[in-house]
Amino acid sequence: MKKRIKNNIPIIIAVIMLIALLAVSNLNPKETSVKKKSDKVIKTVVISDEETRGLWVTYMDLDMSGTDYSLKSFMNKFNRIAENAKNNNFNTLIVHIRPFSDALYKSKYYPNSHILSGKQGKNVGYDALKYMVEYSHKLGLKIHVWVNPYRIKHKGGQKLSQDNPYVKDKSLGVKVNGNIYLNPALKKARTLIENGVREIVENYDVDGVQFDDYFYPSDSKSIDKKQYKNYRSKLKENALPLDEWRIANVNTLVADCFSICHKYGKLFSISPQGNIENDYEMYADVKSWCSQYGYVDFICPQLYYSLDNPALKFKDALKIWKSLEYNESVKLYIGLAGYKVGTDSDSGTWLSRNNILKNELELVRKNNLKGVIFYSYADLIRKDAQKEVKSFINELN
Repeated sequence: MKKRIKNNIPIIIAVIMLIALLAVSNLNPKETSVKKKSDKVIKTVVISDEETRGLWVTYMDLDMSGTDYSLKSFMNKFNRIAENAKNNNFNTLIVHIRPFSDALYKSKYYPNSHILSGKQGKNVGYDALKYMVEYSHKLGLKIHVWVNPYRIKHKGGQKLSQDNPYVKDKSLGVKVNGNIYLNPALKKARTLIENGVREIVENYDVDGVQFDDYFYPSDSKSIDKKQYKNYRSKLKENALPLDEWRIANVNTLVADCFSICHKYGKLFSISPQGNIENDYEMYADVKSWCSQYGYVDFICPQLYYSLDNPALKFKDALKIWKSLEYNESVKLYIGLAGYKVGTDSDSGTWLSRNNILKNELELVRKNNLKGVIFYSYADLIRKDAQKEVKSFINELN
């Protein structure tokens, strides 16, 4: 990433929004003003001062392969997840409901996920999200929904259904190394993502919506060449450089989704990569999201590092994130790497101790931060991780 990005960030939010909204091809300013009015923030959303003890539940954790795909089987699977979370003193679930431009709920815009039925687009006859919300709240757990905003398909992944938005309109997406993503430069792609967020917060009693760490899929100048050329033809000498324009495209989506969530009294958050340099390589403007109101309620960087990682130690990464400027409305939570426990990750340093997560939790609390999120449920119950996980859970209590 070019140095000018770091020097110019955070971009003033008003400038970003004005330029980015005018930037996207075929965007009508009158339509924009109407849309912004309809999504105007009308509710005050306040995060509780209670410590958030979160658990990420991935689409793999919810995969119904090997079952009869019935509601009863899904209920049994999710009940075990939620009850294990509750019994281990977690108070918040972050549940993956849109992994591949699909839906684990009733959607007008996305096909039914293959996670529930084995085949994308196939209707299982029940609303998985409705049940997960009801059961989580019954147990006293908060539930946030986890959305991949741009991802459509992994190389060699599941077959896309005929009602997948990309199958219906190939111009929505870009292909990068065999993977397919929604094009962040397109207004219609952004509108699709926003509509998906809106239908969730309108129809389900979720506590929040979270984007993960996938944004621009590539720094290649070709993936949005047409859109950038159109943008430059409109603004000429006033046009932003490519890098800053891409940041503005992402920031526009983030700000719009924040506004949509707040309209319905829901929290909006992002869990970016733990290395800030990597975030900017995918045009994730984490410094603006932290420092300015209107992007996120909390940010949860994935500090998936051991205490002794030679590339970046957990304590050093924590110090970097805590040193950023934060708007008074934005909270910093920390994502912890349960999936690395017992592995040779980080140059084998996860094998040298059995209390790494416990010590990392202690560091988070010593820094007066009010939240951690554990990745992931599968590693909470993984047999070869139990010794370290138990020490972490004991500290969590």
